[in-house]
Amino acid sequence: MAKNLAPTKTNLLRLRQELNFARLGHELLDQKRNILIIELLTLVDQAVDFQNRVDSTLIEAYRSLEEAVLHMGKLKVANLASAVNIEASLKISQRRVMGVRLPVVDTSFTEHSPYYSPMGTSFWIDRSLNDFKEALQEMGRFAELKISIVRLAQEVHKTIRKVNALEKIAIPDLDESVNYIRNRLEENERDMFVLMKMIKNRFESKKEP
Repeated sequence: MAKNLAPTKTNLLRLRQELNFARLGHELLDQKRNILIIELLTLVDQAVDFQNRVDSTLIEAYRSLEEAVLHMGKLKVANLASAVNIEASLKISQRRVMGVRLPVVDTSFTEHSPYYSPMGTSFWIDRSLNDFKEALQEMGRFAELKISIVRLAQEVHKTIRKVNALEKIAIPDLDESVNYIRNRLEENERDMFVLMKMIKNRFESKKEP
């Protein structure tokens, strides 16, 4: 690239500006990469925690359901289950981390009660319903974390590629071009100085009688 440019002061000023801009871009991208990595690692830790919470909540919910079956019988539990009228809804909004859109999942329930009579039922039925609702909320949050991790990981990968491109290609190339043109201009100035001195000496020698 350097040898394809004319060694002029205009090109030198332009390349210096591009070099400063590239260095600033590299610094900003490097900061962005670090912030994204910190956020990514934080979400990974949270996802591991929520994975365990989802597993334990589901185990507890199924245990409550089994207890209800043991106390009331499978047929009665099935009849009560068909009478349950709970509306589950997901509200998905977004938040941004360094320009990356990440989902925010909010799980809510609307109970259209009474959907069965509490007479002759075991408290394990209510316990099971609450446990499964809690499990759904945890699963919504877990899905939010998994999607966020994927998006952040993709953005980290792209940012690292940009940082490397600037660090290993663009900035060294611009730096080389700046040095080449500066050296050529200094060389031209030296040649011009020598030439002017020769002309001056030649002119003065002719003036002597």
